[in-house]
Amino acid sequence: MLPDEPRPPTDHTPRPDGGAGPARCYRHPDQETGIGCSRCGRPICPQCMVSASVGFHCPECVRGAGREVRQATTRFGGQLTADGALVTKALIGINLVVFLLAAYVLKPWLAEDLSLFSVGPQITGYPYGVAAGPDQWYRLLTATFLHVQLWHIGTNMVMLWVIGPSLEAALGRIRFLAVYLLSGLAGSAFAFLVAGGFMNSLGASGALFGLLGATVVMFRRTRTPLGPVVALLVFNLVITFSVAGIDWRAHVGGLVAGALTAVGLMYAPREHRTLVQSLTVAGMAGLVLLMVLVGMARYGA
Repeated sequence: MLPDEPRPPTDHTPRPDGGAGPARCYRHPDQETGIGCSRCGRPICPQCMVSASVGFHCPECVRGAGREVRQATTRFGGQLTADGALVTKALIGINLVVFLLAAYVLKPWLAEDLSLFSVGPQITGYPYGVAAGPDQWYRLLTATFLHVQLWHIGTNMVMLWVIGPSLEAALGRIRFLAVYLLSGLAGSAFAFLVAGGFMNSLGASGALFGLLGATVVMFRRTRTPLGPVVALLVFNLVITFSVAGIDWRAHVGGLVAGALTAVGLMYAPREHRTLVQSLTVAGMAGLVLLMVLVGMARYGA
């Protein structure tokens, strides 16, 4: 045994009270023992022994070791999980359920009630939809889960499955969900800000463009070649501005929000990560609210 290693007590180890004979447990002085903690050397009785890979540990060393072990996290602070794509699967499931209900079961009123519909008083004399006030703002979120055409839900869910799992695995479930929801809300809010006097929009594309923007930031942060994801982004932007009927405002708003949120989440310094990431999410939520309030000033009653 090396000189600097703790020595377990023996029959010749002095007792704490200075008497002769076997050592006594440091927690139970009435118990004599010939066993010591393999980490600190304190004498321990059978009641206090905690089995270890080598010898026994005392309760204090066991608690100390527990405090020293840090919980494993993803690269950007999320909790590691067995299924790194659970939220992605759940989002796909929710979108599919809403699609089936709106397109086949509760047609057409559910789609009318959930879409990003807004008409200002300048058009009809009274506001309707999002422009009518806070009791209709739920449309900013519900519209991001609404599809009524098979090709629309199909292309969006394929895109979500392509880019979602890798981003979720890197960010963790909560941060990934925050990026998705904030991107969708920001896309809706920007669309309302620009065209809320007369508009009707739906689909998860704003949230998906946000995930694309976040993926670009992640590739940049991890020094992954940007070619494939940039090509995918450019392809989708070309379709956005060349195909009639696509709400480019929701796409652009979601893209910018997703990229900005990802910058705050992925470049947060490790020593202040939780604070910076929390402020990033709160700041983006505040920006969404600000866009809605400005839109209300333009199109509300």
